[in-house]
This record gives sequence, structure tokens and C-alpha cells, in this order.
Amino acid sequence: MTDTGRRYEWFVLGDINGFFGLMFDNMTVLSFLAGILIFGFQFPADIVYKKMFPGTALGVLFGDLVYTWMAFRLAKRTNNPTVTAMPLGLDTPSTIGIALTVLGPCFMAMKAKGMAPQDAAMMTWYVGMATMVLIGVFKVIFSFVGGWVQKIVPQAGLLGSLAGIGLALIGFIPLVDVFSLPLVGMIALGLILYNLVAGIKLPRSFPGVLAAVGIGTAVYYILGPMGLVGGTYQPPTGELHFGLPIPTLAFRHGFIEALKYLPIAIPFAILTVVGGINVTESARVAGDDFSTRDILLTEAVATLIAGLCGGVAQSTPYIGQPAYKQMGSRAGYTLLTGLFIGLGGVLGYIGFIVELIPRAVLAPILIFVALDIMCQAFHACPVEHAPAVAFAYFPTVARLLSIKLSNPDFVPMENFQKLLVLPGKALPELLVTVALGNGFILTAMLWGAFMAKLIDRKLRASAAYLFILAALTFVGIIHSALPEGNMYLPWSLPMPARSIPYQFTEGYVALAVLLIALSFTQSSREPRPAGAHLD
Repeated sequence: MTDTGRRYEWFVLGDINGFFGLMFDNMTVLSFLAGILIFGFQFPADIVYKKMFPGTALGVLFGDLVYTWMAFRLAKRTNNPTVTAMPLGLDTPSTIGIALTVLGPCFMAMKAKGMAPQDAAMMTWYVGMATMVLIGVFKVIFSFVGGWVQKIVPQAGLLGSLAGIGLALIGFIPLVDVFSLPLVGMIALGLILYNLVAGIKLPRSFPGVLAAVGIGTAVYYILGPMGLVGGTYQPPTGELHFGLPIPTLAFRHGFIEALKYLPIAIPFAILTVVGGINVTESARVAGDDFSTRDILLTEAVATLIAGLCGGVAQSTPYIGQPAYKQMGSRAGYTLLTGLFIGLGGVLGYIGFIVELIPRAVLAPILIFVALDIMCQAFHACPVEHAPAVAFAYFPTVARLLSIKLSNPDFVPMENFQKLLVLPGKALPELLVTVALGNGFILTAMLWGAFMAKLIDRKLRASAAYLFILAALTFVGIIHSALPEGNMYLPWSLPMPARSIPYQFTEGYVALAVLLIALSFTQSSREPRPAGAHLD
């Protein structure tokens, strides 16, 4: 009850729609986490469902319960019976990105060292846990200084790097899944585009996500046995995977190995911190004034709890609290989602559902997320910074290429290694591609920032970012010449890999010096012409 006696309407009809939207978002992310590891890297399924899922789901349960309580507290404090809770779930870009660039490569590297697949999977699990603990600690610290990061790094760098992930990892990979089962995938994709992108209501305002998943799955199981789905049909084989998310210090076994992946993991953490600031501000504009620090601390602690209990994916407040408010949701949808995902990870029905629903049906949800992320990057940034946003895409594209080319199912490992040291070339093309993709998130952030400052004619600030890029390149924090993306002392590398840190660093330094010299010219100080853009 509020002070004046008005009851907080914490559960209304809109919470049903909100629950299905938020729940399926989380289910989709878990589905792709499992799919990337199990089908993409031949990771043992029992480790994914019984070790990784329970702790990951527990982080969602904790975060959504706290956000539900925060909605009650805000409703009482502001005497507002229509407060909408902040939605929390698994962070899509980092979950997919860490699966593709940390967990999968770590598993392959452990097997390459001679470990049996089960032992390599366990060590990879330890590395994943350690990565989450490191991210959680980092986010706790940065929850107090996130606003400072947001101020010093231009939006083109922050959002451009995220948009690149949306294009190459969140959007393109699911698109392949859609067309692997064209009939089923296109029906589901069409319903998502019709309802969520075009904004056209389904009959009786039926939730678009639920319709896409339900109809797509029904078509798959009805027409699949007849060979009419356009791909390979597999009868339902789902089973319950019971697992308890028990706190453990087992992450210590993977701590040293996890440090090698910090250049990938930390930028993901920064993006969720900055994203948390942005979504809290959007909620404030919509009428719900949550504490930014409390929102950030909750997601940080949720990630830390997940990591300590076996989780391998970080949680984050979702963009779209005003959208949930518009559909009439209050606090019931976050409570239901937290309980459904959290208990599902423990009791095993999350894994069962993930195995039951075809990936081609869930993939369109991620494509919608990718479209939203890419469009937001351009809409939220000044129009003149559009080239900087686009420039930030390229490192993620390079990372996607290196992931695909390093997959033995596409290119035999011995051929991949030969292409890295192709004779007759100082810098083999594949080696350059791998180097451009390593540390791609941090690279994209700094590339976007460098370009934005250049467009604003702040040449010395732009040069400062180039010097930072040069320093990080020299020791392999970004542009690592090693396929696994490890850091190093450059003189310890063999040729031609040794050329990467020296030549890339020289290039960044040379451009920085050039910009500093140009900053003394009269033309560099003139204001940017109004309406200037790329033709």
C-alpha cells in the first residue's frame, strides 16, 4: 500500500505479455549459447546443461527478484501505482560473443593440448566461471564510475562496437539458422518482423514472440516428418537436465587462463555498465526514476553470483523498459521471468525446452535484437558520427571471419596454420584478418572514438586514441598475432607474426603524429560545414 492508500498494481494483464517477451529473450540467448557450444564446437552437452545453465539461470533469478523489489519500493516512495520494473536478463551480445570467442576457442585449445573432450570441457567451464567472476568484480567497481566512462568515450565508439556485434554475431549467425530450415525459419521471422519491426498488431493483440515460436515449432513438428521443412528434421529428444547451482571456488582452476581473455571480456562488461546507465535514463524519462547505482550494482552482483555458481553468461538490465511499460507491465513480469528461468536451470526444463524448440524458430528473435541494436547506434549518435559508427563494425567482421576460418569443419587445421605463415608475403592476409579480429570489442570502441573525434575536428584527442591503440597493439591486448588472442612480448614471437605488433603499432603512431601536425593548420580549426556527410 502507498502512503495515501492507493494499492500498487504489481500484477496486471500486461505482465503476461511482458513475461513471454522477457522469458523468450532469455530462452533464445540460452538456446544460442548451447547451440554454439554443442553444435559449433562439439562441446559435451551434459556440461552445458548441468554445469553452465543452473548458475547462469540463478543470476537471472537474483537480478529479477531484486528489480521486482525495487519496483515495489519505488511505487511506495513516489506514490505511483503504475511503476514498471526494470527488466533483467542475459546479455545477448556478450553471451554469444563469449561463447564464440572465449569458451569455444578455449575448448579447442585444451583439446589441442591433448586433453580428452570431457576434461577440456571441464577446464573450459572453469575458465568461463573465472571470466564471469572477473567481469562481476569489474562491474561492481565500475557501477560507481560508469558515468565517467560514458563521458570520455564517444557514443560512436560505445554503440558502434555493440552494433558491429549485432551485425556479425547476433544477426548474421542466426540468419544462417533461419535459412537452414527456410520454411519454418521464414514463418517465424516474418511474424517477428510483422509485429515487432513493422509494429502491426496480431489478431486480438496476440504476443508476436509467442506466436512466432508457437507457430514455427508447430509447423516444424507437423511438416518435418514429411520432409517438407526445407532442412533436416530431428524428432524431439529433449530431456530434463537437473543441476544445482552450488557456490564453488572451482573457478580458481581456470583463473590464469581466463586472464588471457580479459581484452575480450572487459569491453563486454563496460558495454553493460554503460547500457545500464542508458536504460535507467530511458526508464526515468518514461516516468520511473530508479537509482542508477542500484540498477548497476544489482546486475554486477547477479553476474558475480552466476560466476560463483557455475554460470558463464552475464546479466544486464534490458533496453526497453518503456516498451514494457507501454504494454501495461508492472512488476509481475520480472518476478515470473526470474522464477521461470531460475527454477528452470535447476530443475532442467530450460534445457528441455531449448532442445525442443528448433533454433530456426528462435533465431528471428535475435535478428530483431540485432536490427534494434544497429538502428539504435545510428539514431542515438549525432548524424555526423555515422561514419564512425560504421567504421567500428569492421573489427567484428574480421572476428567473424577468423572464427569461421579457424573452424576445422570449414578449413582443416593444418591448412589454417599454413595460411598464417604463407611464404612470399611479409604479412599474410589470414594473419592480418586474425589480428584485426583479436580484441575486436576494444578495437571497435577505440576506432569509433578516434573517428568521432576526427569528425569533430578534435585532432589531438583523436591522436590520443591512436596512441592508446598503438600501446595496446604492441603487447597483443588488441590485434594479437596469435590465433588464440593471447598477450605477449612482441620480440618473443616468430616471424611473420612478429611483424604484426611492430608494423601495426608503427602505423597507429605515424597516423597520430600526422594528426597532431595537421592540428596546427588553419583548416583543421574551421567549424565543420553544416550538413556535411559522406556522399
